[in-house]
Amino acid sequence: MKIATGKVVGGKVVVDGEPLDEGASVTVLARDGENGFTLSPEEEAELLLSIAEADRGETISAEEVLAKLARRRG
Repeated sequence: MKIATGKVVGGKVVVDGEPLDEGASVTVLARDGENGFTLSPEEEAELLLSIAEADRGETISAEEVLAKLARRRG
């Protein structure tokens, strides 16, 4: 997992630093006028653990997540 910052220029996101791989899937979070968010120490620790898991490749596909959610509903 990579984290990148950038700006919208001409309606497109321009990433700072090294370019992302062509065709890479990305998620864009845009600030809505507030200056970010605040985490408790416990939430920050959980986030850092999750990032480390993703860095190690310990992830599941979106299809698997959606299938699990569908099973919970039905």
